[in-house]
Amino acid sequence: MGGIEASLRRFTHYDYWDNKLKKSILLDSLADILVYGNGEKQILEIASRLKNNRDLFGINGTCVKSNNVPPRFIELPSHKQVLDSKEKFCDMQNLFSNGHNLAEQFELDRGYILQFKSPNYLPRDLDEYYELPFTREIKSKEIMGFEFSIVTHRGCIGNCNFCSLRLLSGDKIVSRTEESIIREVEKMVKMPHFKGNIDDLGGPSANMYGMDCHACEGECINCVKLNKSHSRLIKLMKKIRSIKGVKKVFVRSGIRYDLVNEEYLSQLVKHHVSGKLKIAPEHVNTEVLELMNKHKGDLSKFISDFNKLGCGELAFYFMIGHPGTAMKEAEELAQAIKKLKNAESVQLFTPTPMTVSTCMYYTSLNPKTKKKIYVPYSFREKKEQKRILGLKKFN
Repeated sequence: MGGIEASLRRFTHYDYWDNKLKKSILLDSLADILVYGNGEKQILEIASRLKNNRDLFGINGTCVKSNNVPPRFIELPSHKQVLDSKEKFCDMQNLFSNGHNLAEQFELDRGYILQFKSPNYLPRDLDEYYELPFTREIKSKEIMGFEFSIVTHRGCIGNCNFCSLRLLSGDKIVSRTEESIIREVEKMVKMPHFKGNIDDLGGPSANMYGMDCHACEGECINCVKLNKSHSRLIKLMKKIRSIKGVKKVFVRSGIRYDLVNEEYLSQLVKHHVSGKLKIAPEHVNTEVLELMNKHKGDLSKFISDFNKLGCGELAFYFMIGHPGTAMKEAEELAQAIKKLKNAESVQLFTPTPMTVSTCMYYTSLNPKTKKKIYVPYSFREKKEQKRILGLKKFN
């Protein structure tokens, strides 16, 4: 089994719908093996082993059941320990990583879930996958506007606490080569149903392209050595715009405003925005933003820099109901939104398995510090926080 749901339920996890901790989905489903993350390399290895009648133990990027723990595995708190102690659940959360071999005991004195660390993906791997001969023929009206999108990179260095990307695609950037992306565009323009517009050029955050670094296990976004010049991305955008047959190259993925510089923002706004540029500040309260791990950057300065360019508008995405958000913080957000034109979408925080914010929701603790935090649990309060904002559109 595989996919997003399986990936985020590979160990003991909090299930919002049942409002309780559940064991690994490997146990409930009776599956033999679980593939987490993107899965291309795992699927090929599984197919090869099945073809040659070999067992499926030890494949990077998978989880299996085992009666013991092999050497060089980090042992998580057991299922029983996290049931008995919310602090142990925090300890487990702090150990979650795609980059290590992990083991969790699910039965007393026997039975483990083993996670084999994720395989390494390289630019040449992504080049191969995304240059496969896709037809780009989409019949569904709901996703019709994305048949000519281009994925430029994989992973995210943002590490937002409410987001699952870190445990899916990883917390490092892997960028495709410029040559591969150009080849994909050149094939695209020859398709009979291509009308000249590239619907989206990007990834989880479009402006993280080219920010590859695998030198350590630290958070890249905080590293002073990370190349944040956007030079590779600016060069790529210029090259794609110059290809014969390309009329417009849109960036609809959204960007991390705390990473942009003046040159990139100018190129983006003048050539790649269709009316509105999406950014996600998520909140305005400092304490809430720190709990979200979204406290970097200066939103007011970014808005000012954007407005000076005089092209298009900003569209803002916010979140309510996140751990740490009481009525006072909701009022603060409501006052900020009144000053903005396009607070287009407000998301009500919904706990998803294995994220840091979900750990906060279940435990009422900050897993890093073990300090108590306020969590809005009642439907009445969540509804009231929505009402205070006075917006019509919610996700």
